[in-house]
Amino acid sequence: MNSTAEKKLDPDQINVILATDCGSTTTKAILIEKKNGEYRQTFRGEAPTTVEEPAADVTVGVVNAVTEVGELAGRKLIDENGEIIRPAQGDTGCDIYISTSSAGGGLQMMVAGVVREMSAASAKRAALGAGAIVMDTICSNDKRLPHEQIQRIRELRPDMILLAGGTDGGTQKHVVELAELIAPAKPQPRFGGTYKMPIIYAGNQEAKELVEEAFDEDVKLTTVANVRPVLEQENLAPARDAIHDLFLEHVMAHAPGYNKLISWADAPIMPTPGAVGNILQTIAERQGINALGVDIGGATTDVFSVFDGTFNRTVSANLGMSYSISNVCASATLPMILRWVHLEMDPRELQNRIKNKMIRPTTIPQTKEGLVFEQAVAREALRLAYIQHKEFATTLKGVQQQRTVGDTFSQNTSGQSIVDNMKLNLLVGSGGVLSHAPNMNQTAAMMVDAFEPEGMTVLAKDSIFMMPHLGVLAQVHSRAALQVFERDCLIYLGTCIAPRGFYRSGRTCFQYQISGNSLNETGEMVCGEMKLFPLGYDESATVIVEPRRGYDFGAGSGKRMEFEARGGTVGLILDARGRPLMVPADEQNHLAELTSWVEEMKLYPDTHLMAQR
Repeated sequence: MNSTAEKKLDPDQINVILATDCGSTTTKAILIEKKNGEYRQTFRGEAPTTVEEPAADVTVGVVNAVTEVGELAGRKLIDENGEIIRPAQGDTGCDIYISTSSAGGGLQMMVAGVVREMSAASAKRAALGAGAIVMDTICSNDKRLPHEQIQRIRELRPDMILLAGGTDGGTQKHVVELAELIAPAKPQPRFGGTYKMPIIYAGNQEAKELVEEAFDEDVKLTTVANVRPVLEQENLAPARDAIHDLFLEHVMAHAPGYNKLISWADAPIMPTPGAVGNILQTIAERQGINALGVDIGGATTDVFSVFDGTFNRTVSANLGMSYSISNVCASATLPMILRWVHLEMDPRELQNRIKNKMIRPTTIPQTKEGLVFEQAVAREALRLAYIQHKEFATTLKGVQQQRTVGDTFSQNTSGQSIVDNMKLNLLVGSGGVLSHAPNMNQTAAMMVDAFEPEGMTVLAKDSIFMMPHLGVLAQVHSRAALQVFERDCLIYLGTCIAPRGFYRSGRTCFQYQISGNSLNETGEMVCGEMKLFPLGYDESATVIVEPRRGYDFGAGSGKRMEFEARGGTVGLILDARGRPLMVPADEQNHLAELTSWVEEMKLYPDTHLMAQR
């Protein structure tokens, strides 16, 4: 059956779904099957990605990963010609096949805008939201001379360029000048000798004809609606849609083997980060919640958020756990990392650990000291990435949100961030250091320490990094994607309840009353304390908190709140360390409190962990 017919298949008739994610090093395949009327993820396989030589064909890795899934499932998925079998019949084939990709470095873009703080910022948000890595931003006020900008455009070789500038009906001069700067640079794409560089124009619509005149036939120019039609509004969706279309039609069509992969797929192939953002948006919309997701890798850390229906994504390209670990240490500074280390460690040995991780990025800690240090670095990488995200996710995001011109040019935009920890309902972590921590309590502790959730926040982790698969599936069959996300993708760690308010040594922070099937606890929390209560995966508990004046759980300073907390593999965490999280300046007091947190959270239960410094 051909692909077009498959796309028209009734969702109720889809029983077997095959999905792959072609990563930069590994291609991951999962099988989703309808069992007793519900969709469940049943089998998983992986194989090395083969976009590079000697294979130079991405479908080779796909076939290898899918073959492994088929062997595990006892289902023949690949025929004698190396093609995916469809539709499903008995124990053969699948009903639909979908895929995401970040192979070959993913989608790499350059953006250009007239004013860095305005049109260029809007263009960058559109590119990031579409799942791109933004290599550079060219703008009229970026302090580089024209010849330096031209040289930069020639050096980068992006997959495509997004050009924006000017409000509709406003000045045309500056955005036309930008077009006339890009045109003579003759930007060359990464793939394909005869491939025309795609340029998307999303600026002042009245300058459309002048911009078209600036470019010759060496580029593929696409015009969409202005990302900044008026000063107080953003309209990012048309630019994002154009980026996705061009990614599929032009970028991937010239990458090794992708034409065949595109012909196999029953839905447009999406950039992996774009698909992750898509499933997070879908979940937030369906459940009516605010959600935050993070994917921490070896070189970069991606942060995704949905607050009040507005989606944002940032890429911290210099914050990672292997290739970028030295950047984390330099940006955070060693003292900030060591505030999470409760063991005696030689500073010189720590420096060697950092260098060894850069030289051998795939190694994992072999000792308790190595694990404690790596998780301390992870906390700071996540914290710094989150700061960058909050600074980027400012109030001007959707057409319904506004800010004044004075706010736009303000140097301090942190107060205008739409990211509000008190409103955060769900925090999802993924990436090796979070997903594969030896103890899930460690995962929960890293997330709480780095993101400092306030009020009540549910903590979860992506079990086997299937969010990209589900993100593209949500475009085809949202019910199946949501069911698998809830039942198989997320591992719920539990709930964190914490007030906003400053740390005051020795002072009572709040009183609590917990009642549930297996819990009946009352007590008080002193500033600096953490408490962990067992609350099983399918359990819930009612938590009543009465804060002292100066502490706020969401109702206001000193106001009583009642929460319905869900359990998980870790349980219920009460956190009275204050927000923003501060640690005692005195080293002895700090070590005593840090050790108490480690022991209360049962982070390293194998040995007694009293600090000996």
